[in-house]
Amino acid sequence: MARWGRVDYRQLVKLRDQLEKLQSADLDKFSEQMVKELAERLLRKAVKRTPVDSGWLREGWFIGGTHYYGGYYVVEVYNNTEYASYVESGHRTRDHKGWVPGRFMLLISEKELERDAEKIVEKKLMKLLKEAFRGR
Repeated sequence: MARWGRVDYRQLVKLRDQLEKLQSADLDKFSEQMVKELAERLLRKAVKRTPVDSGWLREGWFIGGTHYYGGYYVVEVYNNTEYASYVESGHRTRDHKGWVPGRFMLLISEKELERDAEKIVEKKLMKLLKEAFRGR
């Protein structure tokens, strides 16, 4: 009978244990935390872009609760002041002869965050993977 040599399975056992640890990591919790962090970043950007007259508009920004719908986590960032939509999108003048352009505080902030979101999530995910594989 042929002899093939010795096999050291310790590294495979270690890899298996690390994969089990990663599997036991609460990925739903991680996803929800990421959604909340992205919502907080969006809120900060929108508040920074909001024009200040009396300060009510800036103070009217809020983050709603996080929900899970159809395989996606959803969170709502909104401004509940009465005139927020007019400042965001623009409106007609009082004499109905002109147009006041919108400031697009939320729209611009969304586009900016959309551009950076992948890097943010990737960085946090790499941190989670490093913790799982390094045993921290």
